[in-house]
Amino acid sequence: MGEIRGSTSIIEILKRYPNGEAAALMARLAWACAHCSGALDEPLSLAAKRHGNPAGAVVAAFRALANGGPSEAQIDAASDKPDRRPPADALWRRYAR
Repeated sequence: MGEIRGSTSIIEILKRYPNGEAAALMARLAWACAHCSGALDEPLSLAAKRHGNPAGAVVAAFRALANGGPSEAQIDAASDKPDRRPPADALWRRYAR
């Protein structure tokens, strides 16, 4: 088994950590993949993007599992979901002409 990369599938990660460490990390990131079997063959980076998480931070958090991690700082970075919606006043100005 090599290093976890963005192209590593969810099922590969779950197989690497049969004691539930990867599933617990997915739960902390609010991903239901480990519980509902959704998109198990999906690459890690695509899963991160689909759930609105920063892909680089997610990959780093899953890599940290090999060393007993991730730390709380890594989990915080991986679970950061920026609000991509524009502010309401900007939308109002756009449509109220």
